[in-house]
Amino acid sequence: MLTKRIIPCLDVRDGRVVKGKNFKGLSDVASPVDLGSFYSECGADELVFYDITASAEGRRLFTQILTEVASKIFIPLTVGGGINTLEDFGRVLKCGADKVSVNSGAIKDPQLILEAAKRYGSQCVVLSADVKRVDGSYHVFAKGGREDTGLDAVEWIKRGESLGAGEIVLNSIDTDGVKQGFDHQMLSDVCGSVSIPVIASGGAGCIEDFIELFKELPFVDAGLAASIFHYGEVSIADLKKVMAANGIPARL
Repeated sequence: MLTKRIIPCLDVRDGRVVKGKNFKGLSDVASPVDLGSFYSECGADELVFYDITASAEGRRLFTQILTEVASKIFIPLTVGGGINTLEDFGRVLKCGADKVSVNSGAIKDPQLILEAAKRYGSQCVVLSADVKRVDGSYHVFAKGGREDTGLDAVEWIKRGESLGAGEIVLNSIDTDGVKQGFDHQMLSDVCGSVSIPVIASGGAGCIEDFIELFKELPFVDAGLAASIFHYGEVSIADLKKVMAANGIPARL
């Protein structure tokens, strides 16, 4: 059985890691280089690096700080933010990324998923979806959760898989930063519609939230979180020990 991955997320703005609630009220946390190095050494399975204002500001992802982070870590690195073209994919991969996460750029041009998968392989293409409930439906949001696209999230994610995305990061805006547990219903509805790996993001507040996630939704491949790791509320080593004790496969 494949191990369940634990993935810290670095939301980066102006070269610093920040964190908020429901995608709002961002506060400064730390240097992404220092934090990335720490996670690489303390048992994280992968690391996600998001330049969270690149799309909203209509600019390219900052690559200098990304290159520094990539040089300090020894675990797979997924990078997103301002990815709009194949050139952006290539530029980020040259900086040391292993996978590229695309969100707003794919919404504007879905063929980007197809073209990137053909050039770099599906394993390199991660479709990140920021999803929020609107009038009883799941809507996809763009530009860092600022813009409601009106797209049905489940249909959009299914389309992303058909175009060649190799992995999905499902970010629940409703539970982001709330620390009351992952969005099980949303995750169940999405996982039931695709066959590629799905990473749960948004809502983790304690170790038990991960245990419940993997026990109740065994088809979820990984749990992603930010503030509980950044502020030392949950140790990745401790989390993995509890996972193993509960029969959940983890890389110790």
